[in-house]
Amino acid sequence: MADSKPLRTLDGDPVAVEALLQDVFGIVVDEAILKGTSASEKVCEWKEPEELKQLLDLELQSQGESREQILERCRTVIHYSVKTGHPRFFNQLFSGLDPHALAGRIITESLNTSQYTYEIAPVFVLMEEEVLKKLRALVGWNSGDGVFCPGGSISNMYAMNLARFQRYPDCKQRGLRALPPLALFTSKE
Repeated sequence: MADSKPLRTLDGDPVAVEALLQDVFGIVVDEAILKGTSASEKVCEWKEPEELKQLLDLELQSQGESREQILERCRTVIHYSVKTGHPRFFNQLFSGLDPHALAGRIITESLNTSQYTYEIAPVFVLMEEEVLKKLRALVGWNSGDGVFCPGGSISNMYAMNLARFQRYPDCKQRGLRALPPLALFTSKE
């Protein structure tokens, strides 16, 4: 692979863009989705950190790599990664692979937008409003706001802030020092 020419940029070359993406999607479908969800395959090709570092060659280079090298790196990343869609992968927070959700992720990643204003993400903002409307209806609310959280930690932080504001609505004006000490109860887990 050292003799192949580095791929500098795909700007202005739609044929190269399409070829690269088709190859990457082919690798993803074959290795991550089909093999990665097969019970006859391993959940993970486990290696200890030092051994894996040697296999991956993670040193940052000053020059780009060729298309072939990039594709080989894609295969290697998938090979040594945990296959969370595998039928024998179990996690308390997530598992499985939904092809419809993956298709949606491909679209959102391809558009590479942020969802903070209608001007930058008109379709996604309207979709979010519709989902929030449905969620409000499920709990019997006619109006209200909402926010989607990217994970449990931020969800818990928001919940603690909301609980504080519910109990002490003037905490922003008076400050935490003016309030009685706050307590939080959690389980041992």
